[in-house]
Parts: sequence; structure tokens; C-alpha cells
Amino acid sequence: MRGSLRSLLPRREDYRGLHRSWRGDLLAGITVGIVALPLALAFGVSSGVGAEAGLITAIVAGLVAAVFGGSNVQVSGPTGAMVVVLAPIVVTHGAGSVVVVSLLAGVIVLTAGVLRWGRTVSYIPWPVIEGFTVGIGVIIFLQQVPAAVGESGSGHGGNAVIAAVQSVLAAEWPQALLPLGAVATVAIIMLTLSRLSGRIPASFIAIVVVTAVTALLGLPLPAIGELPQSLPLPSFPTIDLEGLSSLIGPAFAVAALAAIESLLSARVAASISDTGPVNADRELVGQGLASIAAGLFGGMPATGAIARTAVNVRAGARTRLSAIVHSIALLAVVYLATSVVAVIPLAALAGVLMVTAAHMASPATITMVMRSTRADAAVFVITAVITVSFDLIVAVGIGIAVAAFFALRALSRASGVHREELPGPPAAGDERIALFRIDGSLFFGASDRILERISDHDGIDVVILRLSQLQLIDATGARTLTELSTALERRGVTVLIKGIRPEHAAVLERLGVIASLRDRRHLFTELEPAIAHARSHVDRVGD
Repeated sequence: MRGSLRSLLPRREDYRGLHRSWRGDLLAGITVGIVALPLALAFGVSSGVGAEAGLITAIVAGLVAAVFGGSNVQVSGPTGAMVVVLAPIVVTHGAGSVVVVSLLAGVIVLTAGVLRWGRTVSYIPWPVIEGFTVGIGVIIFLQQVPAAVGESGSGHGGNAVIAAVQSVLAAEWPQALLPLGAVATVAIIMLTLSRLSGRIPASFIAIVVVTAVTALLGLPLPAIGELPQSLPLPSFPTIDLEGLSSLIGPAFAVAALAAIESLLSARVAASISDTGPVNADRELVGQGLASIAAGLFGGMPATGAIARTAVNVRAGARTRLSAIVHSIALLAVVYLATSVVAVIPLAALAGVLMVTAAHMASPATITMVMRSTRADAAVFVITAVITVSFDLIVAVGIGIAVAAFFALRALSRASGVHREELPGPPAAGDERIALFRIDGSLFFGASDRILERISDHDGIDVVILRLSQLQLIDATGARTLTELSTALERRGVTVLIKGIRPEHAAVLERLGVIASLRDRRHLFTELEPAIAHARSHVDRVGD
């Protein structure tokens, strides 16, 4: 037990090779810190809790997750997916509720890590992941439309499509062209610089350019506003039981998203770098502690950030030092540059998030999913549409359910029963012996069809069931075999079973398959003795 818990804690091996890679880690940390700054501010504003909360989360959660997490190069902080979940919570329960949700969700994720649930993300199908990713991108883009046209009322709690349309209709034209121009400028700069080099902090440069032009020309664009010039002291929020009970559901939704996104990001990091494998359980522990710490400092729930992690890897990160430096760099901004950050136009942040959202809906990935199979394309579309129209967590649940339905249908179609000719030279009475081979899986999705196929045969005195090719059987399948054997024996048809696999013996015994046979000697391990026994029965019936 002690050794098991030790694997979830930081250790010296986390920084193996640091004496060789520290320069690259420092540079990567500063680079990703520059990239993370506008995103942290933008995600804080977009979620409704303010730029300060976004920045605090990037600093505190980023540091804690870097030290305690399961990936050597993962960068954590506020993300777009989390914004999509948090915005309705802010509207319904108030901005103060986010701190409580962060603490509760952190405890849930931490518990999941301790219970070793880190591998559960592998059960989420790829079309579901891509579907909710595209849906998140669409929602984030639409959530920025109010700021892009100079409207302060973003309608976070309602449907993003409706809120975006209402904002455009309510905007004051042509005054709205000014913030729209700022958004377009940010987008052009980011897209141009990204094409030149993936290592250029395009969002940071775009923010600097638009902020400088706004200040020099005195443009009337709403800005972030005053920010604290130090990190707040940690404190535990005041919680009443009634308010706490109403936040349990949102906390589980946030925890589920935090776990899914963090593990996916860590898996991406492992695939694009050779910095060691990911400890999924430890990653959950680290992310749980990160959200708890962020909540204590007045921040918001955090997750692993795929885009920032990719920047970290491309910039040369090899150890956790890079993510730690990223947090320290952002902390330096709080103490040294908040007066500069305060004048950043909100429209510029909206532009950053719009470009980020557009990157989430990759045309190449969408095309790949749509060209895979009809079932996977349907799962992808359903998940994306429900994410945009209703709710992210509901979309993931429905997407998994739809994917499971198609998987079970395919499994059922791959299963079957085949009547075979008796091997060897024919003998008199062989036409009254039916040899059936059951292939694939005998489970609740296929059992009725197989039962009907065997029961439909008339003029049979003996049925031999070959089970050696049966790969999977559940309780429904075993019960179906019992019913089939009982019904045939009641009609005077002798049932012989050949080739029960060792892993299936227990469930067949417990659910009465063996007991339904006329004699335990009607179980065979080889086909030839089974056929000989069947012919002896036919001979006796003929006599």
C-alpha cells in the first residue's frame, strides 16, 4: 500500500537529466508563460470570474500540477473547455460559487487518482473526443461575439448561438466596427505569425500590437481594468449547506471535464515528446491538488492545456522545470506589470479566443472522422451538436452511449450461428443430427437471433453445439443457452455441447446450462466423440 501511494507523489526521478536540459527548460518555460498570459486573462474574462481569477489559476494551478502531476511536460491552467462549463455556473450561482466548485471538483479528481481511475479516459471513443472538442470550439467562438461587437451583456447562461445573434442585433453600428477591427487585427497577426513559425508567441505579439495602437490613438475600447499587484493570501470560502448541495452536480461535471481533458492532454504530450510515459493516476492527483490550490487562492478549476503543452514541447522542454518557470513568469507579471495588463482591450482577448477556438475545429480532423465509418461520423456529429445546443457533459454521455450502441450492433453482427456438415464419411441418420457452430460473442445483443436460428430446425433428433469458437458470453447469452437446451430436450431432441472454453465454464455452470442437459456425459472436449455419441442416439431412436 505504501509503495502504491509513493508512486503518486513527487520524486527525484522527475528531474532526471535536469543538469543537461535546464537551459532549454528555462527558455521553454518563459516562452509558454508568454503564450499563456493572454489565454489566462481571456479565459478568466470569458468564464465570468474575471481576468484576475484566470491569471491566479495559471500561476497556482500551473505550479502545483507541474510538481504533483503525472507528465513531465504538461502545462496546466484555465482552458476553453472549462470556460464552457463554468460560464453557466457563474450565471446561475454567482461568481463566488466558482471557488467552491473548484475545491469540490479538486477533491473529486484527487480521489479518482488515489482510487486508480486514471485509465478510464481510454474508454472514451475518439469520435466523441473530437465531437466535444469541435463543439467547445464553436461555443468559445460564439461566446466572444458580444465582446467583438462591443456588447457587454454576453448572455453566458443561455445558448451561445442565441446570445451571439442577440449581441449582433443589439450592437450599435457603425461603432461596433471598432472592436470588430481590433478582433480582426489580432486574428490576422496570429494567423500570419503562426504560419511563419510555430515557436513565435503569436497571441502575445498580437495583444501587444493592438494594446499599443489603442493606447497611442486613444481608441475607446473597453479594457480589462485594474488588477491586484500581488497574489492574494489563501483562504477557505464560507460555505452554507444549502448552497453546497446545489453545487455538487456542477462540481462533478467540472471534475469529469478536468479529468478527461487533463488525461487527453498528457497523452498528447507523451505522443509528441520522448520525455517519459504518463502516470495517469498521478496526473489526476496533481490536477485535483491544482484545482484545490487554485480555489484557495480565489481562482478557478484547472486542467491540462493541450495547446500550451504543445508549445512547451516544441520550445524544448524536457522536465517539469519548464512548467514551473511558466508559473513563475506569470507571477512576475502580477508583481511587475499589472498596470500594463490592465489596459489590454477586451476585444483583443476576444480575438485571441476566436482564433484559439477556430484551431480547435480542425478541418483535417473533421474530414478524417467523417470519412472513417458511418457510425463514427454519426457519433461525432451527435456529440458536437449536443455540445453546442445543450451541455458538454450531457454530450459526452450521449456520445459514449451512441458509440456503445454502434459497437454492440457491430459485435452482434459479427456473431452468428452456422450449421455445419458432419465431418468424415456420411452415415445413415446423419440428416437427423444438426451440428451448429456459434462464433463471436453470445451476449444480450445477439442471443435472441441465435436462439431463433437454432430453434427453427425441424426433423432433428440430436443437436451438437460447438462453443470452442465462442469468444465472449455474458449472463444473457448463458441464460439463452439454458432456455435453448431446455426447450430442445422438452421436444425430445438430445443436446450435446462440445468445446466449452475454461473462461466460460463458471458462468455456464452457474446459470444452468450444464444442468439443462440430459446427462453430464453430453459434454465433450473433442468433436469426433460427440458425433459418435449423436449417431448412437439416432440409432436408438430409429430402432
